[in-house]
Amino acid sequence: MLSLAVFLPLAVALVLPAVPRRAVPWVWIAVTLADLALVAGMWAAHGTRPGIAYEADVRWIPSVRAGYHVGLDGLSLPLVTLTAVLFAACAVYSVRQTHRVRAFAMLFLFLETVCLGLFAALDLLLFFVFFDLSIVGMYFVILLWGHGDRTASALKFFLYTFLGSLVLLLGFIGLYLGADPHTFDMVELTRHPPLAGSPGLAGLTLLAVGIGLGIKTPVVPFHTWLPPAHTDAPAAGSAILAGVMLKMGAYGFVRIAMPMLPDAWHRYALVFLIVGLVGVLYGALVALAQDNVKRLVAYTSVNHMGYIVLALGAAGYASGHEDARRLAVTGAVTQMVSHGLITGALFLLCGVLHDRAGSYDLGRFGGIARTAPVYAGMLALAAFAALGLPGLSGFIAEFQIFAGTIGSGTTAAAVTGAIAVLGILVTAALFLRVLHRAVLGAPGELSARVGDVRRPELAAIVPLLALSVLIGVAPRALLDTIEPLSAAVTALAGR
Repeated sequence: MLSLAVFLPLAVALVLPAVPRRAVPWVWIAVTLADLALVAGMWAAHGTRPGIAYEADVRWIPSVRAGYHVGLDGLSLPLVTLTAVLFAACAVYSVRQTHRVRAFAMLFLFLETVCLGLFAALDLLLFFVFFDLSIVGMYFVILLWGHGDRTASALKFFLYTFLGSLVLLLGFIGLYLGADPHTFDMVELTRHPPLAGSPGLAGLTLLAVGIGLGIKTPVVPFHTWLPPAHTDAPAAGSAILAGVMLKMGAYGFVRIAMPMLPDAWHRYALVFLIVGLVGVLYGALVALAQDNVKRLVAYTSVNHMGYIVLALGAAGYASGHEDARRLAVTGAVTQMVSHGLITGALFLLCGVLHDRAGSYDLGRFGGIARTAPVYAGMLALAAFAALGLPGLSGFIAEFQIFAGTIGSGTTAAAVTGAIAVLGILVTAALFLRVLHRAVLGAPGELSARVGDVRRPELAAIVPLLALSVLIGVAPRALLDTIEPLSAAVTALAGR
């Protein structure tokens, strides 16, 4: 069932050239909704059980003990579901797409298979294949359907992230060579951590894995590809890039770096704490200075991903405080899901502005609430969710991150966590500035062009915001799924 969910979008993409052009958007929507139904069914059947479900392990390259090994657990299941939700939302949002519709749908269906495959992968080589293919797919999305200086942005995105994937491959080779017997199987590498008796080699391997995953996350200072890529990508591309693809790096830290290199992770956890804190503050402050609303949202992603790195650093640093470490990891995974929903909605809302007025310049909008009250309401809800208002998913995630970090019992983690709280204050200021200028301010020169949301836009964005509200009000279903995994990861990382 898992392999069907992973490869169904790709299978339909291959036959899409035979589908009449008018039917392409509806076939695309139907496939993404069917895939979402498959994933939802797997979640319902899996429930909150620990361990790996829907596992498939087929020999692929026997000479290096690499296989097609996939499965779902409390870490991958929420992210696979997030992926299915966001791709379905983007398909619905793009129903009015007119430029190269068939190619656009095929590329997004290809990307959906790649993203689902990466989160389901339990083999390092398989993970790397999907990791690299995601770069290729998004490169063409930005290059062919972007705007502005899309060629330069697409090239910078590709070269920067491809360099990161090459460094990541070196780290994976280090894990493979350090294992006895040599293997790329994640389950085996987690059960018997490689390089346990070689702290120097383990540190170098963690450096390679950390840089490769850090570029994808992205962490400061490896974030510079992100703002231009988001600014010039189409709205649906930005939603997938921020909502799904940025999680590949953070997911890799939890799935690969922490359990497979536990000693090295503990030894260098302070570095991750500091890098996470810098990302939180830098992302928020730079976002505050932006007048381009899409670039502003891009920098808030640096801020929100910084919270994840901060939490994972605290989980490795506070080795003697099991409950705090588990809470920090749970908060980090919850933040991945929350950020995907909220930022996906924000980028689609930015796309509505560009679709109507051809601009992202905050200074040229004002009083949108008068001409587009539904749009204004959705923008306000997404902004409040992003700044962590209680009752929304951002609060659930950030509360756990701060509680786990500050309550770790170590001075360094507590201090960095306390300072990181300032990031929420800056984030609140920047989103209130957006609402004041664009939604409630005096009418701007482009405000008259902003009509209210159309039905496809409403159908795409409302479910993302509704899920954020659901998680904020009733988070138990999500947290009960994540917490067994968090306990397992903290136990593995604390060996």
